[in-house]
Amino acid sequence: MRRFIGFLSEIHKAKPTFNEYGYYSHTIIIRRSLSSSSTISNATLLPVLIVGAGPVGLFLSILLTKLGVRCSVLEKNESFSRHPQAHFVNNRSMEVFRKIDGLADEIENSQPPVHLWRNFIYCTSLTGSILGSVDHMQPQDFEKIISPVSVAHFSQYKLTALLLKHLQKLNFQLYTSGASECLTHEPLKGGEILMGHECSFIKATDRCVTATAFFRKEGNCVEREIQCSMIVGADGAGSSVRKLLGIGLEGEKDLQKLVSVHFFSRDLGQYLIKERPGMLFFIFNTEAIGVLVAHDLKQGEFILQMPFYPPQQKLEDFTPEICKKLIFKLAGGEFLDIVVTDIKPWVMHAEVAENFLTDDNTTLLVGDAAHRFPPAGGFGMNTGIQDAHNLAWKIASVVKGIAPSSILRTFETERRPIALFNTALSVQNFRAAMDVPATLGLDPTIANSVHRVINDTVGSILPPSLQRKILDGIFTIGRAQLSDSILNENNPIGSSRLAKLKSIFEEGKSLQLQFPAEDLGFRYLKGALVPDSDGVPLQTPTGHRRDYVPRADPGMRLPHMNVKMLSNEEETIISTLDLVSVDKVEFLLIIAPLEESYHLARSTFKVADEFRVSVKACVMWPAGTIRGVEESKTSKMSLAPWNNWLDVLEVKRSTDSLSWWSTCQMSERGAILVRPDDHIAWRTKSEIGGDPDLEMKRVFSSVLGLNL
Repeated sequence: MRRFIGFLSEIHKAKPTFNEYGYYSHTIIIRRSLSSSSTISNATLLPVLIVGAGPVGLFLSILLTKLGVRCSVLEKNESFSRHPQAHFVNNRSMEVFRKIDGLADEIENSQPPVHLWRNFIYCTSLTGSILGSVDHMQPQDFEKIISPVSVAHFSQYKLTALLLKHLQKLNFQLYTSGASECLTHEPLKGGEILMGHECSFIKATDRCVTATAFFRKEGNCVEREIQCSMIVGADGAGSSVRKLLGIGLEGEKDLQKLVSVHFFSRDLGQYLIKERPGMLFFIFNTEAIGVLVAHDLKQGEFILQMPFYPPQQKLEDFTPEICKKLIFKLAGGEFLDIVVTDIKPWVMHAEVAENFLTDDNTTLLVGDAAHRFPPAGGFGMNTGIQDAHNLAWKIASVVKGIAPSSILRTFETERRPIALFNTALSVQNFRAAMDVPATLGLDPTIANSVHRVINDTVGSILPPSLQRKILDGIFTIGRAQLSDSILNENNPIGSSRLAKLKSIFEEGKSLQLQFPAEDLGFRYLKGALVPDSDGVPLQTPTGHRRDYVPRADPGMRLPHMNVKMLSNEEETIISTLDLVSVDKVEFLLIIAPLEESYHLARSTFKVADEFRVSVKACVMWPAGTIRGVEESKTSKMSLAPWNNWLDVLEVKRSTDSLSWWSTCQMSERGAILVRPDDHIAWRTKSEIGGDPDLEMKRVFSSVLGLNL
């Protein structure tokens, strides 16, 4: 047995392992059929098995554990990779991370300073001419008006380490494949992370779901079976779980093949800090083309992304020494302390799974297993984190007997449209990025077309070496468009291209980093909610930054406002998002201090008791109305005998700031019911005309998927 001790100090580099057992092609999945009213009640059975220990799988395990649901994690790799991968954490993900015992604060305090990564820089080399620079942070991004937290720039492997540290606090244990043999003959109890275990078979019966996993011990392949109530596939873009289930993908495949080079150079980092700090560097010159991602300029940690054209190009062509020479060409000089640590190919896709769960509601897909986007805009990991947040309370509701298993179907109903939307937005953003080289005379679509023509015609006739020479020759001719003789103000062609490039940057038509309207304003149109006819429909993605406008429509995330807690002596100031519990399946009812609203709250408490679900009432007092203790006694008398409530007071930034109800675009006679994932389940824009008991029974029945 190996605990986390010593792990966080060093996350070992690991090459991804592919399935060696051949079970993908012909695996038969036996599905069990559960009625919509069935619940999971077997106390000895592991409730949830999560396959995949990336950020999404680990975060889901934290959420489930905090909600009181036992879970275990399988990870096919023997150790965690230090390849940085994703690095942009958007506003909504940071809000969710705030709920996990200071996780967002740890990210904010550990990330590089914002001034070192707010810019995207377009240049002929890292030491050469700058073609343009785009600042992706606006003043309001720092003011925390629409959100209690800002976006972050934080490498995925560092996030993984923080998530593992929080799991350690929750008593999770990490087992290597060899050390896990002691668990082979006993059921998992929850709290285990099994490394080097690859899920290769899934079978469902009326009693449970059984996952067969393989691991290696002393060179031999060992099999073990794990029984559980449900499986969540969080095992990445090449998901074994998705393939085992026979779930297909739809969308655009093979948008671009690339090689990713992970390297360190403190000298380069210090140079860029002094001369041109930024997050992304788009480099175009006659010798090489690439995108440099500065994961941490102070540490000198970088990823270089370069186009890759197999089979004419082979991964073996990108040795550490060759990669160093390419880096020198892109840097415009030699930084002798460069150390290349990892080189890996990858393929950019824009695809979404046809289904996010099986017909029997026992196996689900989250994160990259359910959707894989171009990295443009950073929606991949962030969409996965929000998948986990959406799913966790629903799983807990099933496990605890609050809701039938059919509520899990709303996970697909709600999240798949968001995945499709984010896919379209990512593709638009990727194509905006390609407009820059196209403007310079290097249209990537032409390069890809040339590559396809070679593969489809002479590829089967000419020897590979000659094909490579043809391809290199064509690309050399293409890169000649970037020569100083063409790309200058005195050359009519170059002058026209530079003017168009300037226009692209000024009009916000290049690659964008932030999408506040989509990040915070996405909305579930149907699912575990009560829709109304007054909501704003989903807008078509534009690829441009749009501001987020707070609303309280059903399916939207609860708007943020700072409020002062009146039920404790310190009168702590928190966000409205902090009113939603992360430790139990609990709904939040927000009302104004009006008699009819108190009456609605009493009905809500009564109905919630009947439905065996927890509800907390929040009485939102307008700014300036609380002058002493006497007013605060109103809620206590009005809500008796129930005591799961609190008084809060609006905290306005200025005298002309909107009130809470105006921010929500509602009347103070209305009310808002918030789900455990901060999304609005139901609202009434004015007082209820009929029987509030009947209305709240209708609401909880609809949200929880119960039949009256």
